[in-house]
Parts: sequence; C-alpha cells; structure tokens
Amino acid sequence: MNEFFEHKLQVNISHLDNLKHVNNVQYLQWVQDISNAHWKKLTEGVTYSIGIWVVRRHKITYKRPAKLNDWLTLKTYVTKTEGFLSERRVHIYFKDTSILVTQCETEWCYLNPKTLKPELIPEEVLRILFKK
Repeated sequence: MNEFFEHKLQVNISHLDNLKHVNNVQYLQWVQDISNAHWKKLTEGVTYSIGIWVVRRHKITYKRPAKLNDWLTLKTYVTKTEGFLSERRVHIYFKDTSILVTQCETEWCYLNPKTLKPELIPEEVLRILFKK
C-alpha cells in the first residue's frame, strides 16, 4: 500500500445541497480532485510518457453530514492494482479528528496515452504507485 496523501479544505456555500449538507456530487468531485492531485505529486519529475487514468466505478458511503464552514481532511491511497485496473480509497474526516464523514472506493482504468484504450499497468507505473 502506498502512503496516505492528504488535503484539507473548508466547506463553503457552493458545496451545499438544499438540505444545507455537502452535496453528493461535491463529494465525488473532491474524490476526483484529491486523486488527481496525488497522481500529480507521485509523478513529479517523471520524464517518460505515462498513461491516463479514468474512473470506471465509484462506491461511496456517507457516514455523517458535513455542513457550512466545517473543516475536512481528505486522505487517499491506492490499495491494489490488477491488469489495467487500480483501486483507490478516499476517506473524508472532520479535520483533526478520526470522525469519518464519507468514504469512497474508486476503480480506475489505465489507458494508453495515444490510443486511449485500456492497457496493462506498466511496471514503471506500479513502481510509482507503490514505491517498489
């Protein structure tokens, strides 16, 4: 397993639904955002061509509502890879606590950067993901 990557943010009014809780779609946006930020961090300085990750499936579980002005900590890590698929988890907590707000398992598909077709995850990408 790779180490956690973290990001903190504060809930603002644009994140809310009509119940004044964070909107479900917003949580998925945050999952995408932190996943992309983590990948960007992992690939800093890489000079060779790397494929593209696209979402295949999200499974999200809501535990507690987050509301306006709440501070949240998002944590992500890659759990496994197999073939052309990789599973990533994102946990969202109230900042500086272990109180879980939401958790998401996302299955990502690795695509060839030229053909945009699924491709087995190359060994060099596995080394990036798991620091082998």
